[in-house]
Amino acid sequence: MRKTIIAGNWKMNTTADEASKLATEIKARLTGFNHAELLICPPYINLAQVSKVVNKSVIKIGGQNLYYEQSGAFTGEISGQMLKSVGCDYVIVGHSERRALFGETDELINRKLKAALDSELIPILCIGEQLEDREAGLTEKVLEKQLDGSLKEFPTDWMEKIVVAYEPVWAIGTGKTATPEQAEEVHRFIRDKLSQEFGGTVAEGLTILYGGSVKPDNSDSLFAEENIDGFLIGGASLKAESFERIAHSASKES
Repeated sequence: MRKTIIAGNWKMNTTADEASKLATEIKARLTGFNHAELLICPPYINLAQVSKVVNKSVIKIGGQNLYYEQSGAFTGEISGQMLKSVGCDYVIVGHSERRALFGETDELINRKLKAALDSELIPILCIGEQLEDREAGLTEKVLEKQLDGSLKEFPTDWMEKIVVAYEPVWAIGTGKTATPEQAEEVHRFIRDKLSQEFGGTVAEGLTILYGGSVKPDNSDSLFAEENIDGFLIGGASLKAESFERIAHSASKES
């Protein structure tokens, strides 16, 4: 059975005090929640204190990025072992903002995925198309290229340790959202593509998250689709009430 994950990507938001307050409120609201794996990804500088806040709770923490080396003269970068040392279980790799704003390539993302696995972190591989790609009918071609490049030379057993997040770039931070039918179509394509590469058993067991303006008023309909296994949430994860409401989509509670 595929794991359900509700993940919050806080991006470059929250001061130290704000992060502790938000984590404390999320923890209080979701104490005992067992319908999905809950994950929050604060900025690097807040990871250690947030880890202490959610310690021994149902909430896990993750990094928003990592470098592919474990140590060295790489000013400003963070290694997988550093993330692991402050309590991270997950790390986001290849987010569309990293690709678009910081020039991350599929080759670089491939190296980061391997580094995450070497550090025993669960990487969340993000893929997604731009608006012009979708309008030109190139969604599948773009996603196929991203998957092929990011997962190059990956053995089957590695794929069992990875999460994929489909994030249509045109729906991130824009207020636009793929319809449940549009999202399901792409998730099915991703699963079918990976089934061809790694086998049906691996593909059917793979968790594929949807990200792109997920909100409390659309999470139920999105989660109801067969191949949507949870969410990677941006802005709505910065409010404990909305994160809680979206999490309850996994339990069909309101």
